[in-house]
Amino acid sequence: MPSFMASVAALSLLLTLVAAAPEHAFPPPEDPFADPANDPYNPLRYIASNVLTGIAFGLIILTAIGQSLCIKKWGAKWMLSMTIGAYTFALGIAMRFGLAVNPEGKGIYIVEYLFVVLSPCAFIAANYVLLGRLARHLDADQYLLVRPRRITIVFISSDITTFLIQAAGGALSISADDGDTALIGSRVFLAGLALQLVSFLVFTCVFLVFMYRINKHEPETVIKDRHLPWYQDWRSLAAALLISCIGILVSWMSCIHVFDIHARQIRSVYRTIELSEGFQGRLATSEAFFYGLDTLPLFIAIVIYLPFWPGRFIPSVDVNAETRTLEGKQPDEKVKT
Repeated sequence: MPSFMASVAALSLLLTLVAAAPEHAFPPPEDPFADPANDPYNPLRYIASNVLTGIAFGLIILTAIGQSLCIKKWGAKWMLSMTIGAYTFALGIAMRFGLAVNPEGKGIYIVEYLFVVLSPCAFIAANYVLLGRLARHLDADQYLLVRPRRITIVFISSDITTFLIQAAGGALSISADDGDTALIGSRVFLAGLALQLVSFLVFTCVFLVFMYRINKHEPETVIKDRHLPWYQDWRSLAAALLISCIGILVSWMSCIHVFDIHARQIRSVYRTIELSEGFQGRLATSEAFFYGLDTLPLFIAIVIYLPFWPGRFIPSVDVNAETRTLEGKQPDEKVKT
């Protein structure tokens, strides 16, 4: 799996740079719990709350287990990347227990940051695949701006590329002990996040255009499941996909403080703004921002699929796709808006 190999490469790069990072020129404070906000050895600049960590970890790991059970019961193994990402996201959150005990543990922090920041790439990849599968299931491939196969190839390739850029930039910035190297790493990381944000915004536009076109040209398809239960109505799945996309975008979203002005932007933009302030900016050193503007939206983006698991709507053997193939239909013909 390319994304898995990218994760391994990113982790190796981060740990290598951590091992090679120079030490601070001055000794650490005697008590790391006394004044964490002004402790240069504390990457969070606060003591992580075990209560909040426990709640977040519990919710995310239960979601991951729930998705695993959904795959076993209803199929849709092509959503496995999201499930794996949920497990790694939970692992990243769990590392905060270690930071509560050892707030100056740079190695613990880097592993935590790696999994928390990069796990959503797996959520995004699952949404890319889902849109193509949904279009085929509805026999509506022609309403996509990009062919279903190309959606998966193009956007996942973009996801992996920006993933590696973020990993490289994050490694440089977090492990650096001098301002110049940290600044370079932050800018590289920021570039990767900006590119990922653009890519996901384009994907979201492709999805919205698809919904607009199918409503305009095939209203009968829109209401074809109206007599079925909600868990078999494809519109429920489309709504879940939209909520997931919004959750990912909002988690990139936060307040940036520049010249005493707070501007709301768009989880790609939360991380983008965070890095534009530097790893010691207000967003990067606020536990409330971390959980409220990053973790919660991402949790919503993945937990939404528990009641709306794609395997309940799209069977493993898609009858519509097989019929198109037998009839020799060309599903990728473009239509005008």
